[in-house]
Parts: sequence; structure tokens; C-alpha cells
Amino acid sequence: MKKIILLLLLVLCFADVQAQGRRDRHKVERDSLPYMKYPELPAFNVRMMDSVTIFNTFNIPSGQPTVIFFFEPTCKHCHDVTTELLAHMDSLKNIQFYFITPSNDFPAIRQFAKEFKMDNYTNIKLVGRDFEFFFIDYYAVNSFPDLALYDDQKKIIHLFEGRATVKDLYDYTHKK
Repeated sequence: MKKIILLLLLVLCFADVQAQGRRDRHKVERDSLPYMKYPELPAFNVRMMDSVTIFNTFNIPSGQPTVIFFFEPTCKHCHDVTTELLAHMDSLKNIQFYFITPSNDFPAIRQFAKEFKMDNYTNIKLVGRDFEFFFIDYYAVNSFPDLALYDDQKKIIHLFEGRATVKDLYDYTHKK
């Protein structure tokens, strides 16, 4: 009986140590997140809509501001923000957009791209899947959409959590 109690105490102590070691995304200090420590656009893999081809964000060219638009194809807020951005895309034509989702539902991803006629916009460079879930951890995503805005030298300008307006993107990319 003593051995069982001792074993139980050891298990409980170990479980407490393990729980304390976990990082809670909601309680993480923002300045300790990777994108704050390393302001360069990170290299990570994205599966294209053909569900086979892999694109690495290292290949995003510098020279223009870049938005990594992290979305979920069925998210109403993602649809609302996308609708607003596309309605005013003429004022954002200097920004290259990469729409990335963690969803593995390729028909839904394709439907999202088709619904918004993303092929018609020359500055929408990619719609694809973050199959390694890199974006979620790197930026501590808690909601959709999140937009990571980078300058023309691929340095982080701002992370918009939940919502970004056309005015926000325009103002951040036209600061002198």
C-alpha cells in the first residue's frame, strides 16, 4: 500500500512539473514570440491548391510590402476582411498577398479562392495550406484572420490580430 501511495505521489508531482512547463499561447509575452525576436519574414512551407506543389516563403521576393493573410475558409470574419480588401485592392496594389490556411479541406480552400476570384488579382500571389502549422506557433495565433505585414525588405511591420482594414494596411505601408 505504501508503494502505491508513493508511486501516486511521484506521478502527481511529475504531472505538475509537466503542466508548468507548457506554454499557454494566451499568456505568452508578445515580445518573446519568434516574430518579435526575428523580424525577417520566416521561411516555411505552404502546399499549393493543387495539393501537391510545395512553395517555401523564402522565395517571396523583396521589393514590395507583403501580407501573409492567415485565414480559415469557412470563417465569416475572414470572408468579411477579404471582401473589404478586394473591394479596395486598387489602393493596395503595391502589396503582395499570400493567403495561407491551416485547413486540410482543399475543396473549401479552392472554393474560397474561386468565390473571391483571386486569380483576377495580380498581387495575390498564392492561396495555400500551412500543412506544418508553422504560422500558428510562430505568431501565436488565437483567432482568424491574422495578417502579418512585412515591408519591402521582408521585415515585420505589424501583426494584425483578428481584423485589418484597408486604411490600416495603406497607412502602415505608406509611412514616410
